[in-house]
Amino acid sequence: MQDKWLFTPGPLTTSITVKESMLHDYGSRDHQFVETVRFIRAELLRIASVSAPLWQCVLMQGSGTFGVESVISSAIPPKGKLLLLVNGAYGERMAAMAKVYGIDHEILSFNEDVSPDPASVEKMLSSGSFTHLAMVHSETTSGIFNELEPFGLLCKEYGISFIVDAMSSFGGVPIDIEKCNIDFIISSSNKCIEGVPGFSFILCRNNALKSCEGQARTLSLDLYAQWKGLEGNGQFRFTPPTHALLAFRRALEELEAEGGIEARYTRYRENNHILLQGMKALGFEAYLPAERQGCIINTFRFPAHPNFHFHTFYDELNRRNCVIYPGKLTREDCFRIGNIGRLYPEHMRVLLQAIAEVKHQMGF
Repeated sequence: MQDKWLFTPGPLTTSITVKESMLHDYGSRDHQFVETVRFIRAELLRIASVSAPLWQCVLMQGSGTFGVESVISSAIPPKGKLLLLVNGAYGERMAAMAKVYGIDHEILSFNEDVSPDPASVEKMLSSGSFTHLAMVHSETTSGIFNELEPFGLLCKEYGISFIVDAMSSFGGVPIDIEKCNIDFIISSSNKCIEGVPGFSFILCRNNALKSCEGQARTLSLDLYAQWKGLEGNGQFRFTPPTHALLAFRRALEELEAEGGIEARYTRYRENNHILLQGMKALGFEAYLPAERQGCIINTFRFPAHPNFHFHTFYDELNRRNCVIYPGKLTREDCFRIGNIGRLYPEHMRVLLQAIAEVKHQMGF
């Protein structure tokens, strides 16, 4: 039976060889498995163009949200203050974490189709005693790409730490971590590196990571303790997602074979271009203007036609082995289509043909 094509921001379509890599069982103390963990940590630093000892890589069980929460709950000291830049659901999720942990924080909100404004941020930083700033790079609520460098430079100017949720961009979009002055950058196994769900990873500037010692607000998400465990014996403190890690090692090897991050970025941008042009020809309206649109996921407004019903549209595409995403915007009815995973231009054309068929069938 053919797997469905996942036009989503993750979980996503994976290669057959990534799937096959999970057909083996390893104990968490097996030397081959410990070597896999070591390889993954070193390779993530390498593809990010940073290196130890100035940088460290921490692997954390759970979804990407677990990784973000490990940073939010570990990096902010008891008397610290966090400024959150929010223009979508994933920025709001970080704000929810800060609230749950009782972290002193303020939120600077922007519309979902607008990127954060450096002037507004500087005004906030100049008037408050902030120690950390956090934001999302690729906000998959809308698909918008938020610039990082202006805010990293502001963090440097005001002497505060910069936390970046790069969940749906790391590995598929070039990010100059040093130039952007990032201290913590977070992503997960089932996004642009094209592995399967199971763990997140955090690349940390060494001095920023060391400052987390003793201030975690949780046991299992203690970022510093997790790093110490991995450094000490190469093992996770608690049961690791062994099969997801084996798949991720293979996915990293396939990223390198493809030509690295730049080559993958080129493929994702081509997928994105074909999708946007095809959807426009079919009469669909993109939510974001072209200059704000990232290449990871696209958001389209519901057609203003009485025959369009999203659940029917979704189900009919699903019957044709094409899986899209419902919308996540708060103000408009939209649906989303992802360009990442083991998808190529021919798959985008298959999706567009399926959408044309469903559009004709539904009569809108």
